[in-house]
Amino acid sequence: MTKQVVIVGGGVIGLLTAFNLAADVEQVVLCDRGELGQESSWAGGGIVSPLYPWRYSPAVTALAHWSQDFYPQLGERLFASTGVDPEVHTTGLYWLDLENEAEALAWAKREGRPLSAVNISAAYDAVPVMGPGFHRAIYMAGVANVRNPRLVKSLKAALLAMPNVSIRERCEITGFSRQGERITGVETTEGLIEGDRVVLTAGAWSGDLLRPLGLELPVEPVKGQMILYKCAEDFLPSMVLAKGRYAIPRRDGHILVGSTLEHAGYDKTPTAEALESLKASAIELLPALAQATPVAHWAGLRPGSPEGIPYIGEVPGWQGLWLNCGHYRNGLVLAPASCQLFADLLLGREPIIDPQPYAPAGRLEKA
Repeated sequence: MTKQVVIVGGGVIGLLTAFNLAADVEQVVLCDRGELGQESSWAGGGIVSPLYPWRYSPAVTALAHWSQDFYPQLGERLFASTGVDPEVHTTGLYWLDLENEAEALAWAKREGRPLSAVNISAAYDAVPVMGPGFHRAIYMAGVANVRNPRLVKSLKAALLAMPNVSIRERCEITGFSRQGERITGVETTEGLIEGDRVVLTAGAWSGDLLRPLGLELPVEPVKGQMILYKCAEDFLPSMVLAKGRYAIPRRDGHILVGSTLEHAGYDKTPTAEALESLKASAIELLPALAQATPVAHWAGLRPGSPEGIPYIGEVPGWQGLWLNCGHYRNGLVLAPASCQLFADLLLGREPIIDPQPYAPAGRLEKA
């Protein structure tokens, strides 16, 4: 039995990795240089689907489908055990005036997903607050959004209740402890933390942590900005998406509108330019928001990776070092499947899906 697993990075991927491993290892230590879940896990919108799922590779699709089907029971399980509801809110999603509608419908038929073209008048009947001038709509029933800050809070509460899980916030990793080519723990600002497995779930910062080992992980920060409105609880009954921008309703009437896609390094400063662009998109989607003032505006850093395919598995050449990172725009979407697959691999179980597309071997370069 694995004695101690050290997980570096306390976003949803790290939290759910710890949650999935805790029953089968003696001790789990979860470290984050700040507070848990305050980076991309907090900043994202939480749509439980890639924005344009038909544009992704089969590797991303396999994880997305498994997660979409699993999310409702994960939400129920966490709520029942912690009293903190992650609010997995099933609303469905309308794509408006999609250029590649035929491709989307062909993908849905091939994958067996409930996506279909609907008459635009039916879309306006279903979402009366939708802006004028849209001509076509396709709709996927059953798509949910998860309230990501509450998911973080619920997962943290679940872990705090587990006697063999230790959470160390504001504990920064400064290096790895090694014996030859085996990783035996992490050096931190609080001293050495030993572990016979070390897992990097550090999102956009994962590549920086690997570089001292002579490895180049092609994961980079990609900035995204969002705005938030507060409306009546029944204002927006479904998620809507057009021209790459979306509006997401929470159960209490909060509406998230996002997001930008910027390569700006580790800069998370919200900008006036993005605010105006997002407000214009919000008003185009939902004209009533012209009379509202955003209650919040923020930026986060996605862990950008080639084709958005995460790295899940052991690092070649370094025994005991594992990755579960690089989910790009879909960390919240793919988290349940990614973390279940990761646990299967580390614990030597039959994996839920073919792990080969996510294996770090052959996908890392020498620094």
